[in-house]
Amino acid sequence: MSTVYSMTGYASLRGSVREQLSFTLTIKSVNHRFLDLQFRLPSMCDGLELQMRRTLKEKLRRGHIDVTLQLERKAGSHMQLNVGLLETYIRAFREGSALHELKSEPDMNTLLRIPGLMTAESSMSEEALQGLDDAVLSLMDELVARLNDGRAQEGAALVAELQASMSRLQAFAEEVADLRGGVREALFERLRSRLAELTQGVPVSEERLLAEAAVLAEKSDIEEEMVRLRTHVDHFRSLLDAGGELGKRLDFLLQELNREANTMLSKTSSASGVNGLRITELGLEMKAEIEKAREQVQNLE
Repeated sequence: MSTVYSMTGYASLRGSVREQLSFTLTIKSVNHRFLDLQFRLPSMCDGLELQMRRTLKEKLRRGHIDVTLQLERKAGSHMQLNVGLLETYIRAFREGSALHELKSEPDMNTLLRIPGLMTAESSMSEEALQGLDDAVLSLMDELVARLNDGRAQEGAALVAELQASMSRLQAFAEEVADLRGGVREALFERLRSRLAELTQGVPVSEERLLAEAAVLAEKSDIEEEMVRLRTHVDHFRSLLDAGGELGKRLDFLLQELNREANTMLSKTSSASGVNGLRITELGLEMKAEIEKAREQVQNLE
């Protein structure tokens, strides 16, 4: 069995270029009809994005993929003093002291704690970023492998849930098949009573009654729908057993299953009696189960 992947997953790795420059690389995926790649990288990493995009297209098939690269540069020993800001604060301090005739001088320890007055040199030159592309690309295989590990675990859980869902559908179909005979008999008796009422005691030939019953039974018979439903369920299970990229094919099969359930409900809508009501209940249960399975299938690659 090939691995079945969910489209939901997350992975993160830390790396470094040199002692002064490290980074965090994260990838997150959610469901999407196609492969949709989105990158959040520093502005100077346009060339790196192209290479990362090429790698991910080779390894992933579907999903909305967000990739984020955060740089972490350790501060060096060189600090920058914002001279203009310092002069502005000192001038304002002295003007305020003179205005109120105060004899005091600004405290430098206090001034240096003013936000923005002292900053570490943080500009990223091309030389500082040298080697970043290679360091990031060297982690891409491991990053995708970790993402796929999580996606495979969730995929296996979804397959188990879908197998259980198909078992419930199969059980519903078997019960409907058992109830069909009783519904036909109920329809026949209903037709006999209706004809007797309309003819007001005038005898009706058994041949005429059988002919009318045959027409009614043909219109209300659901054997073909049950056969197709069982066939679709078997096909669905075989695809789950084979694994691989299943999302779109399973979604199509669920549309077919829903169509058969709708037709069955339409054909049996006029059925009365306990069996008829139970078939209606089972048809509604089938539709609910199919809708639940469709929600799960949307997450499969």
